[in-house]
Amino acid sequence: MIKGKVPVIEKVGYALGDGAANIAWRGVATFLFIFYTDVFGLSPVTVGFLILVSRFSDGISDVLMGVIGDRTDSKYGKFRPWILWTAIPLGVILTLLFTSPELGANGKIVYAYITYILFTLIYTANNIPYGALMGVMTGNDEERTSIGSFRMVGAFAGGMLVQGALLFLVAHYGDVDPDIEVSKLEEDVFKVEVLASKNVEHANIKTNHGVATFVWSDLEEGEDENEPTNRKSFTMEKGKTYSFVVAGEKELSNDDINIVDQKKGYSKSMYVMSALLVLLMLVTFFSTKERVLPPKNQKTNLKQDLKDLISNRPWIILLAIGLLFNIYNSIKQGVVIYYFTYYLNNQLLSASYLVGLMLASIGGAFITASLSKKIGKRNLFIYALVFSGLVNALLVFCNPENIGAIFTIGIISEFASAVLPTLFFVMLGDSADFSEWKNGRRATGLIYSAGSFATKFGGGIAGFIVMQVLALFGYNGLDSSTIKDAIPGMVMLMSWIPAIITIIAAGLMMFYPLNQKKMSEITLELNTRRQSE
Repeated sequence: MIKGKVPVIEKVGYALGDGAANIAWRGVATFLFIFYTDVFGLSPVTVGFLILVSRFSDGISDVLMGVIGDRTDSKYGKFRPWILWTAIPLGVILTLLFTSPELGANGKIVYAYITYILFTLIYTANNIPYGALMGVMTGNDEERTSIGSFRMVGAFAGGMLVQGALLFLVAHYGDVDPDIEVSKLEEDVFKVEVLASKNVEHANIKTNHGVATFVWSDLEEGEDENEPTNRKSFTMEKGKTYSFVVAGEKELSNDDINIVDQKKGYSKSMYVMSALLVLLMLVTFFSTKERVLPPKNQKTNLKQDLKDLISNRPWIILLAIGLLFNIYNSIKQGVVIYYFTYYLNNQLLSASYLVGLMLASIGGAFITASLSKKIGKRNLFIYALVFSGLVNALLVFCNPENIGAIFTIGIISEFASAVLPTLFFVMLGDSADFSEWKNGRRATGLIYSAGSFATKFGGGIAGFIVMQVLALFGYNGLDSSTIKDAIPGMVMLMSWIPAIITIIAAGLMMFYPLNQKKMSEITLELNTRRQSE
């Protein structure tokens, strides 16, 4: 069928919107936890409850936004104008999330709750209309699968950008450049003295290779906070000298010592990312079109829309599946920086790892359309869940020296995992077609609210799990002596804990009723109806 074809340039323009959204979403999912615990100074328990409680509002706001989108009537369409209206607010709230105002302990918690809840609400107002837009760009379900593949390539490219570049931007914008003096004490042992040239609230010192361990040379022996660690976080006062004993590297010079103002680094880096986010959103708005309209005789009836939604079995199953696979992906994303920082002792290596995952994701998204034609969306979803989860569980056997194995396992698992969001948003469009075919009514925005709800609430549950596991193992981001005991929890979160979620989701997916034969029948009949109107 040629009918319903969408120009490639429009597919690319649409994909850039999810690239922008993922600058925000993956930036938050990957870096906000460690920013809250290690820079802003919140406890893991506080962060866990913050993430979980904030997401409870999403169920209501997502449904409301779906209803509002369906009832929006403007010269730009139903869903496109929301992309325009929310672009700048989304960029602004992202910068505020990674800003550290001078507040007391309670003030910081209040600030975190306010900014995080505002972020989820603005993201909802942007992302539900964006997702629903794919459902009205074409009535051809196979062409919609193609758009979905483009979308996920854009999403993963945006994620790759923020995950690959942010830590380097933090190091660049947070560079302290104090006076450093290194003197050799004995073989592989050095004394490092740092003269602060300015006040820095959240300074972090390590060697460029991240191998050597630091201890304070001016603290009494036996103090917990003087346990040898690969990095030290401390507050620098202008004109004061800080002294460390550094061991574990054969040679050490001034240039090998890295000191970063994390507070300043994160804040300025997010300014850059937010500006790019706004630009990409505007490109999406100007390059896309809405073509599929509700049936002409359809009257506004919220009660009927909700009744149709609750009776839409494919949608109900997709809602649960979306929640589960987002928990799976978000647990992995939320613990990566901790894992590389404290288990592998090389935080910047996480940037290469995350870029590798995003490249694998792009490859997985590209092949999704062709694979789904051969084996069907439902079967492909099940195979991808099981394969990705089982491969990911193998990380439990990896030691810090097994860098190659860690990268290989992560990339293979992510290649399969990329199929999940690609198919999920396409299948939401299928469930909208199913509702129109069955009930003679279409509420695309309301149906796509499941996508935003599953993404955000799944991420909230995942964040709660990550923080509670770290808290269970005694982790405190401002106390380096707690790191060693928390490492087993980081390994569990990186490997078999998320893998359990995929097996549950695969079992549930067996009950999804819309196979490819059924969708072909629905698409043909709907096209016939629309031509006769």
